[in-house]
Amino acid sequence: MNMTMEFIIRLVIAGAMGALIGLDREYRAKEAGYRTHFLVSLGSALIMIVSQYGFADVLGKEGVGLDPSRIAAQVVSGIGFIGAGTIILNKQIVRGLTTAAGIWATAGIGLAIGSGMYVLGISATILTLIGLEVLSLVFKNVGIRNIAVEFSTHSREILNAISKKFSTKDYYIVSYQMDEQPEEGMTKYHVSMVIKCRKRNGEATLAAQLQEYEDTTIHLIE
Repeated sequence: MNMTMEFIIRLVIAGAMGALIGLDREYRAKEAGYRTHFLVSLGSALIMIVSQYGFADVLGKEGVGLDPSRIAAQVVSGIGFIGAGTIILNKQIVRGLTTAAGIWATAGIGLAIGSGMYVLGISATILTLIGLEVLSLVFKNVGIRNIAVEFSTHSREILNAISKKFSTKDYYIVSYQMDEQPEEGMTKYHVSMVIKCRKRNGEATLAAQLQEYEDTTIHLIE
């Protein structure tokens, strides 16, 4: 097999591994999907190949010495810009960290396969998918999650009752903002807050607890 065909095979495998990880993110409706991960892995493999073999014609010249790892090393730094683009700060909730870490891992997989380490790259892909899916299932009820709660009501009593509900040991209010608007001779209260809660007290549980309040429009944003 000539080297060109070997390089193409590396690019194809790297792209396929990136697409597999991207499909998981796409299924979860995350910011970076299979196309982004495909391109990150493919590009990383290409850069690794160029770094290793792209300067072979000048290496034989007198006084010329190259470190093949230098170009590949820039991938690790440069991929941070793409990862940062997937991280969103909204109402004091940081989203996209896992996707950013997945992109970083995908770049590493591309580098590994681009250098010819097929088994290592494929194994890293499998482990990455295990980390994204299997660990989420195993530890789904462990830890803390942030949930943004938005609701509006005409009743001051309901406003106080809902706020009091979240001031318990099961919840912790991170931020609280209330706006008042006149509406048909009454005052309508619009409240936005971010709460921390155990994962077992998820969106479904919160929605069920808040259904008892009448004349109230509630939105839960995970």
